[in-house]
Amino acid sequence: MIDRQSVRERPAGSPIMVQTWGKLLFLHWRLPAGLLRPLVPAGLELDLWEGSAWIGMTPFTMWGIRPPRLPALPLVSRLHELNVRTYVHRDGIPGVWFLSLDASNPLAVLAARLGFHLPYFHARMRLHEAGPALGFSSRRRHPGAPGAALEAAWSRGEPLGMAQPDTLDFFLVERYCLYAARGRRLYRARIHHAPWPLHRAELTRFSSTMLQSHGLPTPGDDPLLHAQGEPLTVGIWPLKRA
Repeated sequence: MIDRQSVRERPAGSPIMVQTWGKLLFLHWRLPAGLLRPLVPAGLELDLWEGSAWIGMTPFTMWGIRPPRLPALPLVSRLHELNVRTYVHRDGIPGVWFLSLDASNPLAVLAARLGFHLPYFHARMRLHEAGPALGFSSRRRHPGAPGAALEAAWSRGEPLGMAQPDTLDFFLVERYCLYAARGRRLYRARIHHAPWPLHRAELTRFSSTMLQSHGLPTPGDDPLLHAQGEPLTVGIWPLKRA
């Protein structure tokens, strides 16, 4: 059984990092599990909704990155990020498996690679915001990495409120654990924040090679969209062996 409720509770101890996430867009597509299974390490099971796997893409901005009770770090306290993700579980604990994470700050990329064993890549990114309309562009610049880019514009619509348990929205967005790997070792890190304040969203421009950079086909369907409303303060706990 997969426990999707208790993982939302604040973990014991203190986080090692605090940050604020905002201006985020969730894009999700249903994909056959067989396409994603080779991209997920042994020891993790794909987390399925009604028999189908999902791939997600999330452009957003984070700021106020700092250790608890300390001021934000000047050189790495703000960045844009774009991650490609799917959903997994281990020992009944659901979480996120990142296929890639592109970020605009090269120092943050290096720190995340070393400290969390995550596939971060440096990219040139820009964000434009005018009221409810947002635009996000990313082009990977990381040496030796596969080329990958995104151009997206969307409009944030009416509030949807919090996702309710046992719904697809909840399955996709309410994730409070990430998994990472180093060699054959699997790790898990908990995160904690308030439930996502979701809004409707409408894409006005979209082109991307992010999924294709992982050998995945171009989706034939429009993505399922959720836009973030208010920013979220997020605590991140240290990695532990999973």
